[in-house]
Amino acid sequence: MSDPNALVPLGRSGVSIPRLALGTAPFGNIDFPVPGDEVTRTVAAALADGPRMIDTAPAEGAGLAEARLREALAGMPRDRYVLSTKVGKRLHGARFHTGAFDALGQPVYKVLDRLEPAFDFSYDGTMRAYEESLKRLGTDRLDIVHIHDPDEHFAAAMAGAYLALHKLREEGAIGAISVAMNQWRLLHRFLDYGDFDCIMVSGRYTLLDRSAHDLLPRCREQGVAVIVGGVFNSGILANPIPGATYDGLPVDGTMLRRAIRLKLICAEFGVPLRAAALQFPLRHPAVAAVVIGARSEAQWREDMGAFGVAVPDELWGRLAGVDG
Repeated sequence: MSDPNALVPLGRSGVSIPRLALGTAPFGNIDFPVPGDEVTRTVAAALADGPRMIDTAPAEGAGLAEARLREALAGMPRDRYVLSTKVGKRLHGARFHTGAFDALGQPVYKVLDRLEPAFDFSYDGTMRAYEESLKRLGTDRLDIVHIHDPDEHFAAAMAGAYLALHKLREEGAIGAISVAMNQWRLLHRFLDYGDFDCIMVSGRYTLLDRSAHDLLPRCREQGVAVIVGGVFNSGILANPIPGATYDGLPVDGTMLRRAIRLKLICAEFGVPLRAAALQFPLRHPAVAAVVIGARSEAQWREDMGAFGVAVPDELWGRLAGVDG
């Protein structure tokens, strides 16, 4: 069992984060609309028990997640949360809050042109993206900034985004710098050439896919903290049924059978699969935190409850024998 509020330092940055962090992708209406008042309740619930890391990105709903987060955090003491966002996918266009709210309680925005995320890892683009996120979030500082999905843009990201973030870190404008990806191999190259405080890897260190395991010892050795996202592999580990998704696509039969086997083994010990999936990454000493995207207060509370379930060592041993 892990303490979701225990603070873990991110390298030498001076930034510490709790073991369980809130991700804001659902706030961008990625899969289906989430009412604005539900966003506010979810954020309030996440911050109720202590300081919390909140991870967002401009690409989540074309700025909507960041803008809604600003509304939800209004009036909250700044030391109550660690704020994390991303650069590399800039928005083209502009969004302005009109001061009005719709029938669902969502803030109404006037949009000039069409907001579209597009890759921009240049130095100047990164600096502009940083300023734009500050404005959307309504804050004067960011605790962590990730270079977002630079899969095909390693050279540009290192020559542009990394140097910009390095400068901002030296100036004290941001606390920690990171790379966030859905793969792990290229993260080795970033660690070869850059001085990162942490990395974020999504979906590649879970009960179903443990492929990033080879990266973790290096992170541990170099003092680079690992933040793990996608612990449910986009849904299959939350509820392994036909029609569930794995990494955003309908799950195939092989992966579904493996997930069901994991669930049945957990059931032998009276442990929900959701609890084991949430806690699994934190068993590795290189992993500082897991990020959970919650679309409602109820879902956040469910995840908090799963985080507190005691998982016996014997169960971990059995789960380790299921190919991941």
